Amino acid sequence: MDEAAAAAHDAHRTPVCYRHPDRETGVRCTRCERPICPECMVSASVGFQCPACVRAGSGTGHAPTASQPRTLAGGTVTADPRLLTKILIGVNLAVFLAQLSVGDTLTNQYELIGRAQFSLFGPVEGVAEGQYYRLLTSMFLHSPTNFSHILFNMLSLWWIGGPLEAALGRARYLALYFASGLAGSALTYLLAEPNAPSLGASGAIFGLFGATGVLMRRLNYDLRPLIGLLVINLIITFYPGFNIAWQAHIGGLVAGVAVGYAMVHAPRERRTLVQYGTCALVLAVVVVLTLVRTTQLT
Repeated sequence: MDEAAAAAHDAHRTPVCYRHPDRETGVRCTRCERPICPECMVSASVGFQCPACVRAGSGTGHAPTASQPRTLAGGTVTADPRLLTKILIGVNLAVFLAQLSVGDTLTNQYELIGRAQFSLFGPVEGVAEGQYYRLLTSMFLHSPTNFSHILFNMLSLWWIGGPLEAALGRARYLALYFASGLAGSALTYLLAEPNAPSLGASGAIFGLFGATGVLMRRLNYDLRPLIGLLVINLIITFYPGFNIAWQAHIGGLVAGVAVGYAMVHAPRERRTLVQYGTCALVLAVVVVLTLVRTTQLT
């Protein structure tokens, strides 16, 4: 009876990736049927294959190089699946060091602000004055007086962004990052006070949170840890004492869910069109929101 019970327990246990035993997965290679995690999945004509089967060939008589390995979302499999995440973290840290070196001048020139004067006799500045670049540059700025701001953002970018980049591929990951960040900036510009400055990578990172949730749902992973982490972040976002631009977080999250859904659920025959078409649609919404707010302020 004990052996039977043990066998029944093993039969119902979630399988683990054959290359990463610490990762549970419900997906198997369509050729050898070994369990594979998102990092090991290579998109095939039907389902996904493991790296070993891809190296061995397609099974159709073609050479292994006849078709390039693809990620779950159709991106190219690369030697370093976290390269862009590392670059984004490096750019954010470099800009932060520049802020510390130059002082408020750099921050005031590139942070997101609707319409305001920084000095009594200075010019009126902001997005409403044609400085639309602030919607983008503010995504790479952080509060120079609050080191925890950039610390938590960069840790979140590493933990969430790395696996997501491996699952989507570089081009799709970068499109998701900027679409989410710009959506967060646009919603902040639309709803926040015009003279209230906003800066940080949080909008883009919340977009990565949203896309990660969609991906985990697609792979039948347990969403409870991610939902718990997201709830904690949203509580912090709306807590009065932290003075956080909640608009950036919500805008980035919504855009991330929309783009992430398109990335992992697009039909194979129209995958590229659906994926980048959704990104273009998000950017169109960003443009509309920006023009509406500019009209209101001018």
